[in-house]
Amino acid sequence: MKKITSILLGSAMVLASHSLMAADGKATYDKFCVNCHMTGAANSPKLGDTAAWAPRIAKGMDALMQSALNGIPGTAMLPKGTCMTCTEDDLRAAVEYMISQSQ
Repeated sequence: MKKITSILLGSAMVLASHSLMAADGKATYDKFCVNCHMTGAANSPKLGDTAAWAPRIAKGMDALMQSALNGIPGTAMLPKGTCMTCTEDDLRAAVEYMISQSQ
């Protein structure tokens, strides 16, 4: 019985942390990313635009994180976008949120 309880508790914690990460990603997006990614400012991919996001998503999470962390030379995408205080985990959660809304 204790083993089943431990497994269920562990599963619940994983699901809860995933839900919190998604919520944190949305919060980071809403605070720092929305100004460009909601409107498509400076040719940024709009949230929910599957055609614009598909080739970016196809490059993988490492490439998306590289862009988020270091910016994209020759574009308006600055390192960390507009969130100089964001951690790598904050940015990853925001990128994961944008992907989840754009597939």
